[in-house]
Amino acid sequence: MEAEKRKQQEFFDLAERFRSATDPEEVKRLGHRMGRMVFGSTAPHRPAGQ
Repeated sequence: MEAEKRKQQEFFDLAERFRSATDPEEVKRLGHRMGRMVFGSTAPHRPAGQ
């Protein structure tokens, strides 16, 4: 249960960093990281812009 709370807090912290990021590369990197957290590392990788 505690591990789930930590993981949820990590996601919320990451989402806040994503929302406040202004550098396009940082936004992309954080977006990919959020995607991996939500969908797992087995999610197919698509190049940006596709």
